[in-house]
Amino acid sequence: MSDTHESTDELTFSLVRYDPWFRLQRAVGLIPASRLGIVRRALVFALVTWLPIAIWALYWRRAFPGEIAEPLLQHFGVHVRCLLAIPLLVIAEIAGELIPQNFVRYFVTSGLVPDDARPRFVQILRSAERLRDAWPAWATILVFVLLSGTIDRDSVHEHELVWAREDGAGRPGFGFAGWWFLHVMRPLFTALLLVWLWRLTVCAVLLWRISRLSLHLVPTHPDRAGGLGFLGDFPFIFTPVIFASSAVLASRWGHDVLYHGVDVYSLAIPFAVYVAAMLILFLGPLVMFTPRLHHFKQRGLRDYGALVGKHGRLVRRRWISNEPIPEAPLLQAAELGPVIDTVSMYEVVEGIRPAPIGKQALLAVLLPALIPMIPVVAIQIPLKEVLFGLLKTLI
Repeated sequence: MSDTHESTDELTFSLVRYDPWFRLQRAVGLIPASRLGIVRRALVFALVTWLPIAIWALYWRRAFPGEIAEPLLQHFGVHVRCLLAIPLLVIAEIAGELIPQNFVRYFVTSGLVPDDARPRFVQILRSAERLRDAWPAWATILVFVLLSGTIDRDSVHEHELVWAREDGAGRPGFGFAGWWFLHVMRPLFTALLLVWLWRLTVCAVLLWRISRLSLHLVPTHPDRAGGLGFLGDFPFIFTPVIFASSAVLASRWGHDVLYHGVDVYSLAIPFAVYVAAMLILFLGPLVMFTPRLHHFKQRGLRDYGALVGKHGRLVRRRWISNEPIPEAPLLQAAELGPVIDTVSMYEVVEGIRPAPIGKQALLAVLLPALIPMIPVVAIQIPLKEVLFGLLKTLI
């Protein structure tokens, strides 16, 4: 095997490939040998969860308005989970496969990881893979999913399943579709969400361990993060996950607003809490670099402050005091340039952000959290005002 191929192999990392969930799906033929099988799995999961419910509701005349008081069609949460959220949680695996791989390579190719730290960097990647595949975590997910199927079915999702009551009168007892919702669709949706929550945890641990390496940060890097600005793309891994969870929440709230007279304004606090939770969860791993960037910035301000001061004093002696300066390499240094350039370097160091979180990272979380809520708000508030308020929030 060539050195180049070995170098490529040791820098591989995926949040998705070869974890226990991936292996299970490959074992049953959902994932082909050479690809992720995203389209196949998204379609299979969507149809397996939604079709039995829809067919049952059609057969027993529980699907459309006029047949029963609250037909299946009006319970948007059921359709959104099956036809949008679950496929999105599968589609998100594309980002979980590609984006971490690009990050890992860039740490090395950009020079952030020096040659003497590369063996430790590779060890961190292998350790993250072992954590990703850790059976205790996956066993916990499995136990939680199984327990979720045994929770009292008459107290969980009671209103959302009113269309599935056997007698349609709201008394206990679900038909087949209710059972399918509780024991097939809901566990699958819960499992996919928990899998992504575990992947987020793995990312946080990986970034924390990398932040403890002796990284070659650049104080004057234009990204204002010492060269770590590329990590602002990190939340894009989870953008589909955020959109899926927001869409499910919006579908439940939309039903309540449209058919039960819930005031949209009463949802403001729960929605604010949800958005805050999304920001903390999916931007939180980037805060792992805050201590290093803080110390790096303070050291950079001292170093570049001293450089600017020395350069400024030489300029003053030569051009203000008219002192002869026979040898002043600092004044002839082409990389420093005129006084204004040295001041600009200091200002760049002064502008280093506390974390590699910029507008792009914020939008990667805020947009998928906010967009599914627009139809809910638009039920009560004119769409023009909704869009204007959204633009004001983002700009």
